[in-house]
Amino acid sequence: MTKFAKKIVENRENFLIKKFITQFKRKIKNKRKGRFSFVLTGGTSPVNLYKNLAQEKTIPWEKIDFFFTDERLVPKNSKYSNINMCRKNLLKKIPVLNNQIYEIDIDKKKLNVIANKYNKKIKKYFRNKKVSFDLTLLGVGKDGHIASLFKNNISKRIKKNVDFVNRKDFGRITLTLKCINNSKNIFLWVPGHKKKKIIKSIIFDKKLKYPASYLKSKNNFLFYSN
Repeated sequence: MTKFAKKIVENRENFLIKKFITQFKRKIKNKRKGRFSFVLTGGTSPVNLYKNLAQEKTIPWEKIDFFFTDERLVPKNSKYSNINMCRKNLLKKIPVLNNQIYEIDIDKKKLNVIANKYNKKIKKYFRNKKVSFDLTLLGVGKDGHIASLFKNNISKRIKKNVDFVNRKDFGRITLTLKCINNSKNIFLWVPGHKKKKIIKSIIFDKKLKYPASYLKSKNNFLFYSN
């Protein structure tokens, strides 16, 4: 069975969002020194969450630096761009500076070049010490994938922090399982009833059938709808 440090369940998404924000504020408050590194996820599931976060007036946005779990090899203004979605629904609506946002630069065409550039950006941020984000937010696909880690490219043996994957739809840049599991906190965000089946399958997964099952249990919070 896949273990979580805490499961937070609500029938309605707005109630789930309120509980997320409470936990989010608590994690920021608990970090007494230094800046807070927050990794944003893409897709459609966090859109309402981001819109609500943007309305919060008591979050110290000036102390938070933003990263991204993964990105597709598409133009920056594409509807398929995770970064574009995050900017539209959150980052453009809160008082943050550009130097607080650590984007995956997709100006290059070669995936390995983009991945290496993002890896260097992350390592520089952590001053070449252990990469450990304060909070990584993840969604879950209907097939159980997280970030751009699918069944055929998730691995515990990959030691780097950033990798790339070629898929039929888009080439992708992604944080690795190692990098995600090194995070101090992981919030798995799965609102709505459409993914009840996959969440149930992940919770009772004994054979690591799903990428989400590879996540560490310590400080891993699951937010989902019943």
